Parts: sequence; structure tokens; C-alpha cells
Amino acid sequence: MARSINKLSARSVATIAKPGRHSDGAGLYLVVDASGARRWLFLFRWDGKLKEMGLGGTTAVSLAEARVRAGEARKLLSEGRNPIEERRASKADRKAPVTFGVFADELVSDIQYGFRNEKHRWQWQHTLEVYAASLRPLHIDSVTTEDVLGVLQPLWQAKQETASRLRGRIERVLDAAKAKGLRTGENPARWRGHLDALLPKRQKLQRGHHPALPYGSLPAFVEELRIRRATAALALEFTILTAARSGEVLGATWAEMDRKAKIWTVPAVRMKAGKEHRVPLSDRALEILDEAAAQRTTGDFVFPGPRKGKPLSNMAMAMLLRVRMKRPEITVHGFRSSFRDWAGECTSFPREVAEAALAHTVGDEVERAYRRADALEKRRKLMEAWAGFVSGAAPAAAGRKRKSAH
Repeated sequence: MARSINKLSARSVATIAKPGRHSDGAGLYLVVDASGARRWLFLFRWDGKLKEMGLGGTTAVSLAEARVRAGEARKLLSEGRNPIEERRASKADRKAPVTFGVFADELVSDIQYGFRNEKHRWQWQHTLEVYAASLRPLHIDSVTTEDVLGVLQPLWQAKQETASRLRGRIERVLDAAKAKGLRTGENPARWRGHLDALLPKRQKLQRGHHPALPYGSLPAFVEELRIRRATAALALEFTILTAARSGEVLGATWAEMDRKAKIWTVPAVRMKAGKEHRVPLSDRALEILDEAAAQRTTGDFVFPGPRKGKPLSNMAMAMLLRVRMKRPEITVHGFRSSFRDWAGECTSFPREVAEAALAHTVGDEVERAYRRADALEKRRKLMEAWAGFVSGAAPAAAGRKRKSAH
């Protein structure tokens, strides 16, 4: 007999693409919007009418937590109490001062349906959790200009665009808190007439290459990296081997890894192009997963951070490069350029295959055809050759550039 409850799995939650409601049983549903955004919904009847109770997005609320929340709602129903009204009353009766972190999370949950896509929601949540970490334990009514500057100043020169977006998000959180009567006075994150007098003028957004390590120096660099067995070092080597973006790696979960097929499936929500991307895993990448698994305690993230249930911070790999390895002249993102230069100059793999490995969607119809067809097996050979190169071995014969005969 088919299961009536717990029908979904962590993998299906991450991979179901069909828009609509997908039942987990007993009133709990995964809702996949047309945009690809995913959220939890609890359906129940009250006074003969069907009611919908949102339980949060899948990035912030896991399958296990959604089941707990649905169970709590069912318990209230069994006691003759409306779970939606009970939640409202609980918020209204909250006597303890609200922290910035709690209020920020609630605001993101409330406004998430206005975001362009799930990735936009994830960016809000991620920046307010990681970059604004020092604000999160503060009472929402006690956040000062000095507190906001303490968050923004370390980022302002190195990541000015990120810092600017973070400032705007902090400002909106504090404005919303004031609108709900939780704050008074001016907004300490306001730019015009306030922070613009305390921070350097923003430079125009520059687009271009991130500082990259020449590919010829990679084998020696990776040899030094492997001496450091911290989580950040494992994550950085995995990033190099897969030619992935740091956000794709840091958000990676065990449910995305298919060790038998040697494939890592990155869901669309974490991809810049908003499309699911399959990454062939080299033997060395699988070894890194083995090392990460040996260190695993609890949680779904392959590269967990020190905070329970949270991934490694996106600053962890950057600080590994800058501070511990004394390499401030290169960036994590720059290793994608190192890979692309190596593929173009040292191998005979088609350009379209290298572009597909980077999940690029630019190019002519031929390149776009490769992107649609995935080019998985061709990319598998390319990534194995790349792993051999960065490990100090010669690239596979099939991937070498052939010298012209004269």
C-alpha cells in the first residue's frame, strides 16, 4: 500500500521541477512556483473552509523541520484551535525584545513571494546571516550606526557591490521594524545624508576578470593546499576541481551527490543562469567527499560551518587564501579563469565543452546546443584531465593539444 505520509525525500524536495503542489501527506505540501521558488504549505479545514498556512521556504526550512511544524499545527487542530490564529497571537504576545536576526528572518519569509526567483530570496537570507552576523543577536531597537558600520566597513573596499546591497537590506529590515513599532528614530543604515558622509564614495561597478592564479602554478598551490585539512581547504580544492562558483559549492548538500553515477546535481536555485547543472566528479573530487563524510556529524551540508545547520561562510575560503596561505593577490572565483585558460591552451577539448563545464550560456547556436545536451560525458573526460593536471600529473592524452607537424 502506498505511503500516506512522509511521501517526499530530501532529494525530491531539491529536484522536483514540476510547478504545483506536491504532497508529503497529512496536509503538508511542497509548493513549486512557476519561477522555481519552493516553499512549504499546510492545508487544513476550519469552519468548513480550506485554509492555507505558510511554513517558510525550503532554503530556510528543511523537510524535517516542515514536518515538525505541520505536526504542531495538527496538534492545535486536534485541540480545537486554529493554528494560523495561534501563530498570530503568539507573535502579538511576544514580550522578549526581538533580535535583528529573528526579525530579519521573519521579514524575508514575509516578502519572499515578491522576489524574482528563489535565488534572490537565498541571497537576501544568506547575506543577512553571514555578513550581518554581528547584528543578529542585537535587539532590533538597539542597532546603531556604529553597529552598521562594523558590518559594512570590512566589505566596502573589497566587495563594494555586495556591501551596497547588504546596506540596503539592513535598511529595509530596520525600516520594517520601525513600521511595526519595534524601533524609533532615524534609520542607522540610511545612505543619503548619513552613511554617505562616513563611507568612501562608491566606485562605478566594474565588470571583468577576478584575479586568477596562472594555471602553471596550480599543481604547486594544490600541493600546499592539501596539507591543510580544514573544511575550508577541502571546499576550496573541491571548488577548483569542479570549476564551480563558491556559492554553488558552499550550498552543496549530500542529497545532491550521486556517488555511483559520479555526478553532483546543482539545483537551479543556486545557479547564476537559473538552470540545473550537472557536474561530473573526478576521482579526486570523490576522495574529497569521502574526507568530508568522515568529518560529518549532523546536517545536510557537505561543507558545514561552525554554526549548527549552516554551511561554511563564503568568507572562509577567501580568508584561507588571504591570511593562512598568504595569497591575497588571487580570488576563489579566479580559479574558474585558471581552468578556462588551461582548457584552451593545453588541451584539444572543444571550446563549447569548456564553456559547458563553466555553466556558461553565452555563444552561438552550437554552444547553446552543447548546453542543452549537457555534454556530460565529454565534460567528464575534461574534468578528469583537469584533476590530473592540478594534482601534478600530465593531462589525459585525449585532452592534449597536438603540436603541428612541420
